[in-house]
Amino acid sequence: MGYAVVLGEALIDLLDAEQDGRRVFRQEIGGGPLNVAVGVSRLGGSAHFVGSLGDDVLADRIRAFLADAGVGLAGAVTVPVPTSLAVTTHAGPEPDFRFYGDPPSYGLLTADDLDVALVEGADVLYGGSIVLLCPPVLAAARRAWSIAGGLRVFDPNVRPRLLTGPAALDELRRIVAEFAATAHLVKLSAADAELLYPREPVEGVAAYLRELGAGTVVVTLGADGALVAAGPDPVRIPAPKVDAVDATGAGDSVMAALIAELLIDGEPAEPTGWRERVAFALRVAGLVCESPGGALSMPTRAEVTRRFA
Repeated sequence: MGYAVVLGEALIDLLDAEQDGRRVFRQEIGGGPLNVAVGVSRLGGSAHFVGSLGDDVLADRIRAFLADAGVGLAGAVTVPVPTSLAVTTHAGPEPDFRFYGDPPSYGLLTADDLDVALVEGADVLYGGSIVLLCPPVLAAARRAWSIAGGLRVFDPNVRPRLLTGPAALDELRRIVAEFAATAHLVKLSAADAELLYPREPVEGVAAYLRELGAGTVVVTLGADGALVAAGPDPVRIPAPKVDAVDATGAGDSVMAALIAELLIDGEPAEPTGWRERVAFALRVAGLVCESPGGALSMPTRAEVTRRFA
């Protein structure tokens, strides 16, 4: 088994919670790509996190957390800014994010910072998420994408709060099309699809991304499971029944599970092979939804097996 390089952001989540009858914010380590890297490691894969981290005590906690999770840090760089915060609130199980930090600590990785040998040697390269809105990291992601020797997986992981208007959304659509065109796997949520391609059914979004060049497209549908477009006809995979308390990190866990499976067995030889992998990924996400917090709730394979025996 080889390793995955996960390029993206790490930050601190402040999660809305209740304690002793009052509202408080609970500090957790987060960031979609960080969740993915931790999820891959917990599921038995080898992952390296590539991104920029601040120079404060919060960044030290992020580094320690990743190291304890078995995630490599050789591709991470330190930048002289405080660690960015994501304040997370809920109107239901789906989280709403607001970001604080200017410049964002996660947005300062440059193309020259890339560990070229690390990226070239990876069996899987993950790219996407909010760092694509940061020009330095976008340049780094483009360079990584161009030199990757393994499978390329992409997740736009859109955060509407960071889009400043129609022009920013149009630019993000162009970036998504650029990376999707040469991706072996694209994973996005139904919310991502609706924001990027309004009023287009998810089947149409998946077909469009495959027409651009994406090998396989997976659209997560929350409690309704996921749509998989790998062959001539898209297939819907149901989600397991769970008692959801917090969906933070659920989509990231789907990506982590799919990457872990790619590290073990490579790309499926037949489109039907994706159905089994997505079904497994949905079980992983279901378990994540049953506990609060993103990275902390990423399960091991043994935990998934026990929960869904």
